[in-house]
Formats: sequence, C-alpha cells, structure tokens
Amino acid sequence: MAKVEFHFDFGSPNAYLAHLVIPEVERRTGAKFEYVPILLGGVFKLTNNRSPAESMRGIKNRLEYEELERQRFVRRHGITAFTWNPFFPVNTLLIMRGAVAAKLAGVSARYVEAMFCGMWAAPKKLDDPEVVRAALAEAGLDSALLARTQEAEVKDRLLKNTEASVARGTFGSPTFFVGDEIFFGKDRLGEVEEEIVRVAT
Repeated sequence: MAKVEFHFDFGSPNAYLAHLVIPEVERRTGAKFEYVPILLGGVFKLTNNRSPAESMRGIKNRLEYEELERQRFVRRHGITAFTWNPFFPVNTLLIMRGAVAAKLAGVSARYVEAMFCGMWAAPKKLDDPEVVRAALAEAGLDSALLARTQEAEVKDRLLKNTEASVARGTFGSPTFFVGDEIFFGKDRLGEVEEEIVRVAT
C-alpha cells in the first residue's frame, strides 16, 4: 500500500474538516494517514501564495460561494462540531511547533485533536501561550510541550517539513500525498481514496 500523507496547518478550517473525514477513508481503505505538520505562513512565503480570505477579498460573491461549499461539505459528512474561530486569523507558529514536539513525544494524535478542537470546534485564541497551556491541560497533555517549541530540533523540523512539502508541490493546506501523487483541498478526499484503492490493487 502506498504511503498516505496529510500535510496540515491548524489555521486552515478546510484542514480541520478534512481531519474529521480522514477516519472514514481509513476505515474503508485500510490506509493510515501520516500527519505532517507544516507552517502555512511559510508555505505562502515560499510559493508567493496568499490566504483565500486575502486573495478573494473584493471579488464579488467569491467568499460567499466558498462558505456555501464549506456548508455543503459539513452537511454531506454529518459534521456537527464546526464553528468559525472569532480570533481568525490565528498565528499558528507556536501550535505547529507544538505539533512537531508532540510527534517527537509520541502524543501526536491527542495533540492534533486538542488543537483542531481549540481552533474550530470550541474556538480559542491559540496564539496565546497561556491559552495553549490551558488547552493542553484540558486534554491531559504535558505543558512541557510548550517548552519544547523553543528547541532548535523542533524549530528545524517544522522548517524542513514545510520546505520539503513545497518542494513536492504544496501551495496550501490541506495537501495530501498518496505515494508521489499530490492532491489539494478537502474536496479531493474522494480522489485520494480512489488513488489509495488503485495503488493497492
């Protein structure tokens, strides 16, 4: 079976929605998605890209249509835990470094769940270290993860993840790889699943 990767930043609402649907794909295919933390701000800088909120601003009806598609996705997958974060945009550097630290500590799944929840289910201001500390405690995670975000190894790993992702074709989040095949956006999960099945047969 091909390696399946999910390159994500907590600041992307579409990455969160994809995260909620990934377990369905895993159950149907037997694949296990590897979560790869990247820094979306770094991706934008390396690719000369901008956030949808910025790039679509001023285009009549465009952002409204994006919201319509998001609500259709939510209904299609029966998602009930999604709320727009009133603090958006949130600087995700701290919590993305935390994702690297959590992966190194072997608690990635719990950390990812806690931070995605804190961004898009029970929204918090997750660029405030004390708010992050409280969210970690609520999830039963060691606040030492916060200290690890300042370690050179963690900083370097996030930078390298981001650079390597861009080198493979990434320009935003969520991005998926099935082997060397790249797919962008939550709406490509069906194609991701098709590719997983194709490679496995």
